[in-house]
Amino acid sequence: MNAPLPSSGAPAVPFSVLELAPVVPVVVVEDAADAVPLARALVAGGLPAIEVTLRTPAAPEAIRAIAAEVPGAVVGAGTVLTPGQVTDAVAAGARFLVSPGCTDTLLAALRASGVPFLPGVSTASEVMALLERGVREMKFFPARAAGGTAYLKSLAGPLPEARFCPTGGIGPDTAPDYLALPNVGCVGGSWMLPEDAMAARDWARVERLAREAAAL
Repeated sequence: MNAPLPSSGAPAVPFSVLELAPVVPVVVVEDAADAVPLARALVAGGLPAIEVTLRTPAAPEAIRAIAAEVPGAVVGAGTVLTPGQVTDAVAAGARFLVSPGCTDTLLAALRASGVPFLPGVSTASEVMALLERGVREMKFFPARAAGGTAYLKSLAGPLPEARFCPTGGIGPDTAPDYLALPNVGCVGGSWMLPEDAMAARDWARVERLAREAAAL
């Protein structure tokens, strides 16, 4: 476990992003007005952990809206690259943080944030470096390009302490193979958010796809 999750009005409690749901939707929000209905559809479908990537100007407002208006959602920030983004994301209401990679500077900021985090890794050396620093939960990215299930299976023997959320190139056909691995707690993906459904604001379809993903 990388950090406690502060709960409003109560002491911090242990919390792991890897245990919330088998799939963490990776969401790119172009229009902040879509954030709340989108998050409600995902939560209704059984996917409470929602990673909003900091790739668009609308992301901070989207995180803030989801945190304030969607009961049951555990909203986090993804594509966190700098200490400044760590601060801004937590201020907006992010309850966990995800990065595609990790540096000493970013790791220090993630630790100081007070919320759970998944630093990104793609090699055994990167995993070992984080284990030395007491970090045991990580994002494996880009999962398919970095070796997929075969690579993660190879890591399980020598580095059994490490647990992962693989993200990148994962879909409904391959997600079960990742989830079957002993060192995988959940996977990240966006297949329940197809472009045409997002463009049409077809939240009913998103909810249905989220329900299918939650059943994996």
